[in-house]
Amino acid sequence: MNSNIISQENDLIAALATPLGSSALAVIRTSGPGCIEAVAALTDRPASLARCPGGRLRRAQLRDPETGRVLDDLMVGVFRAPRSYTGEDAVELFCHGSVPGVQEILALLFRSGFRRAEPGEFTLRAFLAGKVDLTRAEAVQEIVSARTARGHGLALGRLGGSVEAEVNRFKDELVQIMAGIALQLDYPEEETGQIPLDRQALRHIREGLLQLAASYSAGKLYQEGVVIALAGRTNAGKSSLFNALLKEDRAIVSDIPGTTRDYIESSLDFGGIPVRIFDTAGLRETGEILEGEGIRRTGQVLEAADLVLYLVDGVRGLAEEEEDRLDRAKASGSPPFIPVWNKADDRACLPPPEGFFPVSARTLQGMEPLLEEVVRRVTPEHRCQEESPVIDSLRQRDLLERAAAALQEVDRGIQEEMPVDAISLDVQEAIHALGEITGEVTSADILDAVFQQFCVGK
Repeated sequence: MNSNIISQENDLIAALATPLGSSALAVIRTSGPGCIEAVAALTDRPASLARCPGGRLRRAQLRDPETGRVLDDLMVGVFRAPRSYTGEDAVELFCHGSVPGVQEILALLFRSGFRRAEPGEFTLRAFLAGKVDLTRAEAVQEIVSARTARGHGLALGRLGGSVEAEVNRFKDELVQIMAGIALQLDYPEEETGQIPLDRQALRHIREGLLQLAASYSAGKLYQEGVVIALAGRTNAGKSSLFNALLKEDRAIVSDIPGTTRDYIESSLDFGGIPVRIFDTAGLRETGEILEGEGIRRTGQVLEAADLVLYLVDGVRGLAEEEEDRLDRAKASGSPPFIPVWNKADDRACLPPPEGFFPVSARTLQGMEPLLEEVVRRVTPEHRCQEESPVIDSLRQRDLLERAAAALQEVDRGIQEEMPVDAISLDVQEAIHALGEITGEVTSADILDAVFQQFCVGK
């Protein structure tokens, strides 16, 4: 984001809010003082649109004023300050989703006094206008990038103010404590330098801050997901299991060893957690990958995997080199793996060793216990309840931990009977950190870091 963007908040801005591609409709957003009149002047009904009340849709033709050529017959949404997303006058154009048509409309706007909006600039203006705090602003991008219904629901909670309310509750409690300290500083007791603070209350606040900070692992997981790889010797049934997990035929299944010469990737939703799952090329009995390029690619997948399902052909049994491989992985813990004993439906299948999950990728026998174990492995230790706020911002987590660390110093200061003014500095530090989370206390650099992650048009 342009570092001078805040000083340009009175500019007229425009951007495509929907993906550029052939579609029934596209939405172009505009905002800024005077943008209603500026857009109206480009239509066949300038006076009517310029007087249009906010929260109304009007049909109009958009025309190039230089040539008089009609660019589109569209719907114009008018929003007047402060009752708009940005808090400014705003216009949204609902046009046909033709790529050349959309590009022509944007070009006309840019020739008519609008500039291209920076990433996240519409939401930045909403923040600067006090329409949203910084946690809600961050939630906008989290909603857009959500990959499962669970992740989307958690982001909606943040947009609804769940994190903001929790942070403000902690901050209000600390402000009350600070007020008592200020009174102590103004009217110091002559007999004792101790502050009559409730250490238990301070510890309760600190525990709440740390609990909210710990929810980051869950929020990040539900937003970004995990990578699961299927590995094993050739013809162990990896592709069959891959298809069974997807409930569709994506990988070629054959009795010929080595059918999969490269990895195949797809996506799944495991209990609300987005999962990228890879069916990798099979391993020879020597432990080598079938193809030279497969060596490199499969190795990269396994290194990046959060969890590996290692399949063994239960009819052939466990080869010596597989035992060595699994022993090494178990000892190192990297990557985490679940041993799977496939072809359990075959009468010739051998008894599975201890710790293996017997399944049949063909008949789906034993799949339920395996899937339960997968979900258990990838589900975070922090169990986020529907009503509990969950953060998905590293910035927020770091500030919560900073506030908690400051309160730890307050507790130490009370225990050691430190001077009142010294303890007050740590309380102020905690309040300041919480103010940074909501954006009550912030800087241009922080805003740049937050909003540069947004898409243009958001």
